[in-house]
Amino acid sequence: MTDSATPAAGETLRVTATPAAVALIADLEAEHGPVLFHQSGGCCDGSAPMCYPEGDFRVGHRDVFLGRIGGAPFYIGERQYEYWQHTALTIDVVPGRGAGFSLEAPLGKRFLTRSRIFTDDELLWLAEHAPVSHGPAA
Repeated sequence: MTDSATPAAGETLRVTATPAAVALIADLEAEHGPVLFHQSGGCCDGSAPMCYPEGDFRVGHRDVFLGRIGGAPFYIGERQYEYWQHTALTIDVVPGRGAGFSLEAPLGKRFLTRSRIFTDDELLWLAEHAPVSHGPAA
């Protein structure tokens, strides 16, 4: 992110990924083909980002597209987005086994969401340049 609140090349602003997460995404895609992410909103998965092979998770018209990480589309449920819309998400990977059916679970790693509140400049940039879209990414 630059000082002017304009994302650097390849950044999406609403969601970014650490180099470790991008490397794991590449490994998972090498084994499983294209993947997508959905930010879980609770229950048995907590609030973990879940990684699925494309086609194994049906993105609905109420899911909000936040951007791409490591080339993979990243979605969040509409209700969860209402709570997190002022929050920048950074997807990281840590040792350990997460819950659910996320692709990285058998590898002894898990994706983790880190967050921070957007600055006023970032919120202005988002309002002008990055409207929220619903449903599958184009």
